[in-house]
Amino acid sequence: MPNKVELNNNFPSIEKSDELYNRALKLIPSVTQTLAKGPQQNVKGIAPKYLQKGKGSHVWDVDGNEYIDFNMAIGPLSLGYAYNKVDEAIKKQLQDGITFSLMHPLEVEVAELIKEVIPNAESVRYSKTGADVTSAAIRVARAFTKRERILCCGYHGWHDWYISVTDRDSGIPKSTSDLTFTFSYNDIQSLIDSIDDETAAVILEPFVFEAPKNNFLQELRDVCTKNGTLLIFDEMWTGFRIALGGAQEFFNVDADLATFSKAVANGMPLSILTGKSEIMKVLENDVFFYTTFGGEALSLAAAKATITELKENNVPAYLATQGKKLKDGYNNIVEEIGITYTKCIGYDCRSLITFDASAGNPLEIKSLVQQELIKRGILWGGFHNMSYSHSDKDIEYTLKVYREVLPILKKAVDENNVRGYLKGEPVEPVFRKISNFNTKPIRKSSV
Repeated sequence: MPNKVELNNNFPSIEKSDELYNRALKLIPSVTQTLAKGPQQNVKGIAPKYLQKGKGSHVWDVDGNEYIDFNMAIGPLSLGYAYNKVDEAIKKQLQDGITFSLMHPLEVEVAELIKEVIPNAESVRYSKTGADVTSAAIRVARAFTKRERILCCGYHGWHDWYISVTDRDSGIPKSTSDLTFTFSYNDIQSLIDSIDDETAAVILEPFVFEAPKNNFLQELRDVCTKNGTLLIFDEMWTGFRIALGGAQEFFNVDADLATFSKAVANGMPLSILTGKSEIMKVLENDVFFYTTFGGEALSLAAAKATITELKENNVPAYLATQGKKLKDGYNNIVEEIGITYTKCIGYDCRSLITFDASAGNPLEIKSLVQQELIKRGILWGGFHNMSYSHSDKDIEYTLKVYREVLPILKKAVDENNVRGYLKGEPVEPVFRKISNFNTKPIRKSSV
């Protein structure tokens, strides 16, 4: 029998997952389309590799095992799997068609909705992935300012201008990589030391898990304004989640351009570039940013239904309420049982569980917790990506499981034998060198 959301006697059978995985090895480089969904992010030999279906906050793998999901498709499911009102909107639009030979009314209707809720959305453009619109924002910034250098902080997608600053930079021309540099979050001096009159844009995630300190975002805004540099907020994670209007609304800081995806269409592929009309005007004649599927109607129908639900039900407040229960609950449990090397951090809508290297290899420690959660019917990658479908029952059960699993971790750490408790290979890091570093441009005067 497949495992359920309960303490199961055995780890889940993943025979069909492994069969599919072996077939994928022959055809698909790295076997996954998204690193965060790949088998490297789960305990090999224990965790499922393929999911078959989802409903609300629960998912079922291809072997029929059921889990509460705290990954939520790595972010897009703000409402939950198979959310009725969104699915109904998609089905209704499907009867009329998907992609057309002329523009579709939803392009206008959704843009009007976005303008209502996003502070800087005087103009709106669509695409399909986050990397599309962050790259479009960079091109727009360069065209508007007549400058070329970019300063970035965080993760911004796979395109050349950004990925050149990471360790996965093979295939990027040096002429491209020479134009992008980085600065450190919450370190305004690292920005001041790098920005110059050749800097077209500063792009950053308004926060990942660390909160801005010492008025960092407003200071950033002021430095960019003074320098004639555009400020771009990459709101893939913050948009429609921390607040309906994203980080701009939450922190009361207006960006010149902002980019969104993930939460806006509850799983359908849609990304959005918004910005001030005087800047976005370069898209009319100067900058080429067009795609056949930008006006694809199923995703726009999903976005219209999703934004309406987010707004009418004040979903960001619900995400914060449910997420706070998990974050505070986790921290209370570790304090009660005397564990000092793990805690839950971040904002309530999306929190992260950290593990201190003083207790051993953090990836092995994380793997042990993940392994024991999987046995109890919870799919978990170290995050609480909250959705409107995460119920009180889900939260109560998850905290009950943490109360069972954390003493196992404590015992393994006390014995200095975390690796011995693992039933499979530990998880691997997704990425290297994307935070806590900065690279500065070489000044012309110093060459």
